[in-house]
Amino acid sequence: MKLALVTDAWQPQVNGVVTTLVELVQALRAGGDEVIVIEPGQFRTRPCPGYPGIDLALRPGSQVARMLERAQPDAVHIATEGPLGWAARRHCLRHGLAFSSAFHTKFPEILHAAVRLPVSWGYAFFRHFHRPSAGVMVPTQGVSRMLAGRGVRQLRDWTHGVDTRLFEFAPKPGEYAPLGRLARPVQLFVGRVSYEKNIQAFLELDLPGTKVVCGVGPVEGKLRARFPEVRWLGVLPRAELARVYAAADVFVFPSRADTFGLVMLEAMACGTPVAAYPVDGPTEVLAAAPSQTVGGVMHGDLRHAVQRALSIPRTSAREHAQRFSWDAAARQFRGYLVPARGLPQPQGARG
Repeated sequence: MKLALVTDAWQPQVNGVVTTLVELVQALRAGGDEVIVIEPGQFRTRPCPGYPGIDLALRPGSQVARMLERAQPDAVHIATEGPLGWAARRHCLRHGLAFSSAFHTKFPEILHAAVRLPVSWGYAFFRHFHRPSAGVMVPTQGVSRMLAGRGVRQLRDWTHGVDTRLFEFAPKPGEYAPLGRLARPVQLFVGRVSYEKNIQAFLELDLPGTKVVCGVGPVEGKLRARFPEVRWLGVLPRAELARVYAAADVFVFPSRADTFGLVMLEAMACGTPVAAYPVDGPTEVLAAAPSQTVGGVMHGDLRHAVQRALSIPRTSAREHAQRFSWDAAARQFRGYLVPARGLPQPQGARG
């Protein structure tokens, strides 16, 4: 199968969406599929307002159309709702091509936090974007229910995975040499230092030990000034990041807005248990049947969750992460794709 994957999120950006798509493409190609990625690095770009490090394609419509025409893919997947996503959507509708799409990020909540745009306006925009899609892939059942309640149709539950070879198991937390010896327990956050991550809820916790933050983003300067005792690592290569996960006693995931949270899987794969709120993302990643191992603790009091997570055996965290495979996620994704030609378009596809 030849797949055209259109995404506004791609390397060198560093975030969970990029990680998801890069791992997905690798798994699909390993399975014998041809994947053509249409991404911002192939276009003239400008920085996304308020999000340094994320570049958006400038007026990509005609170039995207040429690339899709030249590729003649068997299937088209539009991964994001940015300029490239809109350009691909427009081309597919003009030429009667069916496509699938995905909902990765709660941008309406992000825009509300950043510029106070009403959340309902953001979801009206997203509902319009995804209306022609033959299948909208979402990472959790909770997000699926939320989108259904907001009028989004054709929803498909699609889980994610973790590379358990890159993120190797550490039976006990060691030292991360660049930081030297730290007071224990070491509490770690990895991710974009941005509005929606609710990082201040973690940094404000009154806990013994050391807090470490790995990532950059638009609120980094403000948080660095407010919490100078925190150890700030910036962005690290993924192999180096695995060493940071392995050196932590607990991984703290304070976000209430993430749709999944791959960083939780990466931490658990290294043996580091997770503390999080009981919301979408953690509910999908950390929930376990009574007979299954548990990799973290969810609680409305994040401090309580951290304290309880510290008692989870690192072997349990690793075993929990091993339930999530990129090969299985790629097979599920592939099963949701639709032929670009020969399928009737969903109702309202011309909208």
